[in-house]
Amino acid sequence: MIIKTLTTAEKVPFNLDGRKMYTGQKVELIHLCLKPGEVLEKHANAFEVVFYILEGNGIVETDDQSTSVEPDMSIEIESGVNRGLTNTGNGDLRLLV
Repeated sequence: MIIKTLTTAEKVPFNLDGRKMYTGQKVELIHLCLKPGEVLEKHANAFEVVFYILEGNGIVETDDQSTSVEPDMSIEIESGVNRGLTNTGNGDLRLLV
């Protein structure tokens, strides 16, 4: 058994509070926490992404869509699509990616 916590997991290589909770050959699970007003700038990846919202409120944007997010929502975004995320709430926006 391999156990990781938010304090022991490897930090993501960009300037947000993200932790690599699992890394496998085809899947990576990241816990991401955005403070109020914090933004994950739009970017694209060569793989599909799913955001699962744990806590807080925000907006997920692609080049042609925008949607408000709240706890217990999942948002799937296809590979190659620009996407960004903004914390619009007063508390932390925590999600699994």
